[in-house]
Amino acid sequence: MGRDLWVSITTTDVPRARAFYEALGFEVDPRFSDETAVCVVLEEHVFLMVLAREVFASMTDKPVADPRTHALVGLNVTRSSREEVDETVARGLAAGGTEPGPAQEHGSMYVRDLEDPDGNNLGFLFMGEPEEASA
Repeated sequence: MGRDLWVSITTTDVPRARAFYEALGFEVDPRFSDETAVCVVLEEHVFLMVLAREVFASMTDKPVADPRTHALVGLNVTRSSREEVDETVARGLAAGGTEPGPAQEHGSMYVRDLEDPDGNNLGFLFMGEPEEASA
């Protein structure tokens, strides 16, 4: 039996969150989605549960932070090219997201961050071939 990864984040508006993640090109699994949650399929065996704040709060005794003012988790999703990173971020911006800073270059890695309408941060990155060290 394989292992799945389920990551949960909060939203104040489930229909808006669903529309945003679908606009990014992700599928939604209807078996785990309703008016209080949307299950976003990031990859096979990797799921993002976007939960109404009240539902998320019912699963912990700790205070639930606001993603607009507190970093909660870093979610990074690879793309197959720099162009796909740019296209994904453009779709997210058109769907109500914001880009908190400029694109970043880290050697052969290209990264752009995107905040969903609730302030949850997503990083989209392309990891090219590592540059060969000069002899």
